[in-house]
Amino acid sequence: MSDQPYQGYDGYDPYRQQHPPQGWPQQQPYDDPQADRQYTQQWQGQTWETQVQPPVAPAAEETAYMPSQGAGAVYGGHQAPAPGYQEAGWAGPGHTQAPGYTQAPGHPQAASHAQAPAHPHASAQTPPTPAAEPEYGPATVAGNARITDAQRARLEGRSPIIEPGVQPAGLTALLGLLLAGAAAIGPYALVVPLVALQAVTAAGWFRLNGMWPARQGIALAFAGALTADVALLASGRTPAAILGTLGVWVLLTLVLQLRSHADPDERMYGLMATVASAALAIVAAGYLAAHGDAVTVGAAAVAVAVLVRALPLPTPASVAAALLAAAGAGALAGALTGTGAAGALLGAGAAVCALIGHRVASYDYPSRFVHFTAGVALPLAAAAPAVYLLGRALG
Repeated sequence: MSDQPYQGYDGYDPYRQQHPPQGWPQQQPYDDPQADRQYTQQWQGQTWETQVQPPVAPAAEETAYMPSQGAGAVYGGHQAPAPGYQEAGWAGPGHTQAPGYTQAPGHPQAASHAQAPAHPHASAQTPPTPAAEPEYGPATVAGNARITDAQRARLEGRSPIIEPGVQPAGLTALLGLLLAGAAAIGPYALVVPLVALQAVTAAGWFRLNGMWPARQGIALAFAGALTADVALLASGRTPAAILGTLGVWVLLTLVLQLRSHADPDERMYGLMATVASAALAIVAAGYLAAHGDAVTVGAAAVAVAVLVRALPLPTPASVAAALLAAAGAGALAGALTGTGAAGALLGAGAAVCALIGHRVASYDYPSRFVHFTAGVALPLAAAAPAVYLLGRALG
């Protein structure tokens, strides 16, 4: 066999024609009508492929899908490479072509940069300092699937406000009558139903906010309530003990939440829920700071108001009837305790605060457990400040 390489027919070497040596001019075979089409994109003039390749500069739609060239600034649809970064065909922010750069035939980006060897902004102004771009989370198609019960109720055409009902109202009335009777006996007898009220208040508030189980938060709020009770009994039922305990417990809750390893949003949510629960449980100790007759009148008025509010009546009529019934019950209890006609005003004021607590326990489409905890305790806990203040004001 001959040592000469295969020349094909008529001296044609297919390998030499496809891969010519560096520096040799490329020779196009005359019998291939499609061979010159791959070199049309290197022409400086406007070709017949104007819809495929722009003649001057690449469009923004094309450059939007270019891969990232590093942490650089964006100029006119191009992303400049970072200082010290050099890629084939790119040398610094001016986008000048590096020596020895060869354009791949038929590559649209190579032809585009060949037509615009220097970026127009390179001579007009100095490129700005690259700035860190904000980081965003992954894109979602369906959105957040977790919605609250209130949002689901609105989407289904139902009201997100559901009142506790007759059974929780009966428990509230029973607990109110226990407070009224124990207050007539003495402060130490009042502690027993008061501790039960404070425990249900702490647990019900966390469940009302959708945080369950929250044993540490409930225990912390209940411990604050017990501390307030002990401080009141030790200080001769001075109301300053309530304020002091409340301030200490807010600071303690803040310190404990700062030591948590949860997410910032969860820590803030837990901080607000714990502070509110502890505040309600501690403020309920106002029954222990108030006068015994005022506690008897106020607790009896709250018991009657909640029972009337649970009757199947329209909301405006139910609220009006509850306030009138509370005023009548306060007047009757005032006559029995020697408070007189001021008992009606005290009973009406306590009933207003109790109805506010009842409304709060009905919010955000609560569950049955919420109704039997927050729905039972919040009316009485919210009425404690009114009982103390009106009892002191009315004598």
